[in-house]
Amino acid sequence: MVFRVRTLVVGAGLLLSGLVGMYMYGYLFDKKVPILAIAGVDQEAYYCGDVQCFVTSNKSGDISIWLDGAPLAVNFPIRSGNQEHPFIIPTKTIANGKHDLKIEMVDNTFNKNKKTEERTFYVDNIPLQAAFVKTDNDYKVLQGRTLHLQFQVNKEIEDAKVQALSQWYHCFPESKNSPIYECYIPISCEEVPSEYLLTVELRDHVSNELHLENKFQVVLFPFKKQLLQVSKDKLDEEKRLADDMSNLEELLANLVANSPNEKLWRGNFCTPIDISRISCDFGTVRTTQEKGRYVHKAVDVINMPKSVVWSTQDGVVVVKQRFANSGNTVIVDHGWGVFSLFFHLDNFADINVGKKIAKGNPIGTLGKTGYATGYHLHWEMRVNNIPVDPLQWTKSNF
Repeated sequence: MVFRVRTLVVGAGLLLSGLVGMYMYGYLFDKKVPILAIAGVDQEAYYCGDVQCFVTSNKSGDISIWLDGAPLAVNFPIRSGNQEHPFIIPTKTIANGKHDLKIEMVDNTFNKNKKTEERTFYVDNIPLQAAFVKTDNDYKVLQGRTLHLQFQVNKEIEDAKVQALSQWYHCFPESKNSPIYECYIPISCEEVPSEYLLTVELRDHVSNELHLENKFQVVLFPFKKQLLQVSKDKLDEEKRLADDMSNLEELLANLVANSPNEKLWRGNFCTPIDISRISCDFGTVRTTQEKGRYVHKAVDVINMPKSVVWSTQDGVVVVKQRFANSGNTVIVDHGWGVFSLFFHLDNFADINVGKKIAKGNPIGTLGKTGYATGYHLHWEMRVNNIPVDPLQWTKSNF
C-alpha cells in the first residue's frame, strides 16, 4: 500500500515537473508570432452608427487598440487563447470620411512576440440626398436620339441606375469625383411617341437607398425616305471577300456585355471627318432591291475619297475587320456601353484591337468597301446596342 502511494507521488511529481518544464521551454523559446483576427470592420469598408467589433488571438497576452492614433484600449489582458475581446467604434462621435484602426497583440512569452493588424475604413453618417439637375419640362427627346439625364448627389455613392422603357441603365459620375451623376438612355427610332416614367434608384456605401421619379416625352420625328441601288456583282464580290454581317451583330452583343464600367471619354464628341455633305440622314427609311425596306440607323457623310477618318472620342479599338455589308469596319468602345462604328473604310490606319485611341487619332481612310454605291463614311453610334443619332453627341448643349 505504501509502495503504491509512493509510486503515485513520484508519478505526479514527474508529470508536474514535465508540465513545468514544457511551460518554461515554451515561455523561454517560443518565437511564434501570435495569430490575430479582427471581426466587424473590413478593409476599405464603409460604416455608420456604432460598430461592434471583436479581436481574438490564439495565444494569451495583452492587446492594445488605436483609432486614428488615439488609444481605445491599452494592454487589455487576454489570459487564454481564442478569447474574444469586444470593442466599439463610435462612428457617430468621429468625423465622416477616412479612418485608421490599429490593433497590436503582445504575447506572454519571454520574447514578447508581437503581431500588428491595421484596417482603413470610412464613416458615412450623412443622410443620402439627390435632385435632378434639369427641370421637368426639359425632358423631351426625339425618336432615335439619346436622353441625357443628370442628377446631383450630396456625397459619394455606391451605385445608381435608371429604369426607363422597361430597361435598366447605369449611372456614373460626370467626371472623376464629381457630385453630378449622369445616364444616357437610348431612344430607338421605332419607340412610340408618348410620355414615359423614369425612376432613379440610388444606394450609398452604408446601404441607404433613395428613389427619384420623373417623366420624359418621346417626340415624333419625320424621318426621310430614300431609294438605293447597289450592283449585284459588287455585293457578290463583298460576300466573297468578307465576313457575314450576322457575325458583326453577334460580336457587338458580346462587346456591349463586356464594355468597361468606366467613362473613357470627356466632353463632346467630334465628327469623324470634315463633312462636306450628308448623303443620308440618321433614321432615313431606305428601300433597296436587296434588303427591301429598312431604317438606316446611321449618318452617311462625305468628303474627298480616301481622305483621313479619325476617332470621334477617346476609347478602345474593339473591332478592325472586314464584313460583307459594312466593308472595312472599325468600332471604338468609349465605356459604359457607348460605341462608335465606322463602315466602308478604304483601308485601316496603324491601329490595333485592344489598344486605346485618342479623340482625333486616325482610324483609316474614306472608302466604298461593302454595301456602298460610292465613297462615303457610314458613321454610327450605339448605346447599349441601340443605334442613336451620332450628330446629337457633337452638340455643345447635349
